[in-house]
Amino acid sequence: MQATSTLIEELGYYEGYKFVRQVGNKLIYERTTFHEVELPEEMLEDEYYEQFITEDDTPVDNIFSEKEQRLLIDPLHANAWTKRNFLASSNVGIYYEPSSPAIVPDMFLSFDVKAPEEWFKKKNRCYFVWRMKKAPELVVEVVSNKIGGESKEKMAIYAKMGVMYYVLIDPYMYLYKQRLNLFKLDGQKYEPLPQDEFYLPEIELGIKIWEGLFEKHEAPWGRWCTKEGDILKTGAERTTELSESLEKEAQRAEQEAQRAEQEAQRAEQEAQRAEQEAQRAEQERLEKEAERKRADEERLAKEREQKRAEQQTKRAERLLAQLKALGLEPEED
Repeated sequence: MQATSTLIEELGYYEGYKFVRQVGNKLIYERTTFHEVELPEEMLEDEYYEQFITEDDTPVDNIFSEKEQRLLIDPLHANAWTKRNFLASSNVGIYYEPSSPAIVPDMFLSFDVKAPEEWFKKKNRCYFVWRMKKAPELVVEVVSNKIGGESKEKMAIYAKMGVMYYVLIDPYMYLYKQRLNLFKLDGQKYEPLPQDEFYLPEIELGIKIWEGLFEKHEAPWGRWCTKEGDILKTGAERTTELSESLEKEAQRAEQEAQRAEQEAQRAEQEAQRAEQEAQRAEQERLEKEAERKRADEERLAKEREQKRAEQQTKRAERLLAQLKALGLEPEED
């Protein structure tokens, strides 16, 4: 039977969160499981949370870990990779039970929860599992030495908490033979995933080791990726990529404008050559026409001359005939 008032309703997550069943104090939806816990009255009061250490202002992280944490958080907010609400934080304490101290993963990811609006209230400064009514789906620990407890103590706590995926990034292989080690909760303990299995379907993300430059530092970084293995870019990378793309587009446009200008110049030159050729053709035509007229005139002159010669010959013949008729014989030259 579905409860009438749950965190799902409180958060306004109606669409896409179909209720499946209730098992004990667990409300199971299609996407996530919330624990409906009847909290004592005192745990609902702000004063109750004054006893918890939510920050101690102790800088304990090394430079690599700090950068790695940001590299895991930034792309989640810079890319449209999921339609679900999520909370992703680094170096934020998780209280999984009131009687135990907080555990502070390098990074965690929790779906279907909202960051509280009043961040500075004590009860909202950490991730209290009993307030969120669920554990994060994933935590990441970055190994920076051999004494951090990532492979034993912390792993046991996350398993007890019910975190589905535990990711250990060991860039310099202090604890493992591989830089990236993925574990999935199976009952009460974690089982390692095969090395070639980088995609986490419940998270809708994969994670891989990417060797390259981040903020001018070359290192083997743990980075989120798609199912196809494409890296999720940071906001700065996307801005740089967009800027480079716009610059290339501007260069292509400029080159295209130059090519169009050159083509226009070539077309103008071709038009000029065509005009000159037409003028030469017209000149040749006129010259040929003039030559034809001269030839016609010469032919006509010859024809006239020939006619005059023929007429003179005929007159001479008639005159000779007349002379002979008169008995006169002209002397021959």
